[in-house]
Amino acid sequence: MKLKRFEGNPIISPIPEHPWESKATFNAGTVYEDGKVHIIYRAMSEDNVSVMGYASSKDGFNIDERLPEPIYVPREDFEKTKNPGGNSGCEDPRITKIDDRFYMCYTAYDGKNPPRVALTSIKVGDFLKKKWDWKKPVLISPPELDDKDACIFPEKIGNKYMVFHRLHKFICMDVIDHMDFDGSSWLGIPNAIFCRPTGYWDNEKIGIAGPPIKTDNGWLLIYHGISQHDRHYRIGAMLLDSDNPSIVVSRPYNHILEPEEHYEREGVVNNVVFSCGSAVIKDTLFVYYGGADKEIGVATVNLNEFLEEIMQTPKKFCLKSNA
Repeated sequence: MKLKRFEGNPIISPIPEHPWESKATFNAGTVYEDGKVHIIYRAMSEDNVSVMGYASSKDGFNIDERLPEPIYVPREDFEKTKNPGGNSGCEDPRITKIDDRFYMCYTAYDGKNPPRVALTSIKVGDFLKKKWDWKKPVLISPPELDDKDACIFPEKIGNKYMVFHRLHKFICMDVIDHMDFDGSSWLGIPNAIFCRPTGYWDNEKIGIAGPPIKTDNGWLLIYHGISQHDRHYRIGAMLLDSDNPSIVVSRPYNHILEPEEHYEREGVVNNVVFSCGSAVIKDTLFVYYGGADKEIGVATVNLNEFLEEIMQTPKKFCLKSNA
């Protein structure tokens, strides 16, 4: 089963009059709260510095509000550019609600050192009031290692927090006691979900999209994969165990979205569909994605029918193992 693109795509595009988002708007983290989808998107200026903008949609498709200024910018030395003109900043946000806070993981990159996972948070009430009182960000991934594509798992597992991230070429899952990182400990790789063998669309590299979505069948994880054959970024899905999310229950053979439209095939980086967030409205799954690292589209599927098809995949194709 494939996702169905919204006919009005792209829903968010660069605005030349706004220098901070004049080059690209893509890879949006999302959260559904207070009757609307809140979209926190990565925006890039002509000098290649990434910040985050805000938009929202009541129906999931049409943008009802879009702010003229960024809501999150580089604040710490580890995300401020050390290579003028090169890529740097705050990239690819993923947002999870736990209790009364939104926790946001993103890629912090200074243009010189390897990209790392940063964590910040904000009170839900402040977020809804657009009082952007973000907590001071901290690095949570090891130094000197390229680590991206991270999120906090939406629920505690055995009274512990779980963090998904992408170290090396696969999805890593770590369990931590708390989220008060002080620079003395880092994420590890106690469990991992691997790429599939040669011939599959996700045989080179995989990483999560947004935080997993709880369903009656298990945790639905949307993810991206890269093929060794053509290096295109595609989107797929898998189902994780309800009680132990490190166990892959089902992982279909095929992708659910690939670069086909002009805004997915031509942009800052060609042939890319890349998601950082989804939302469920009634029985419909909305997947928000960056097209060619330049614009944002949305695609949908009936959630119940989608889960039914996912469950039909033989477990031998899951390729989950301890690292």
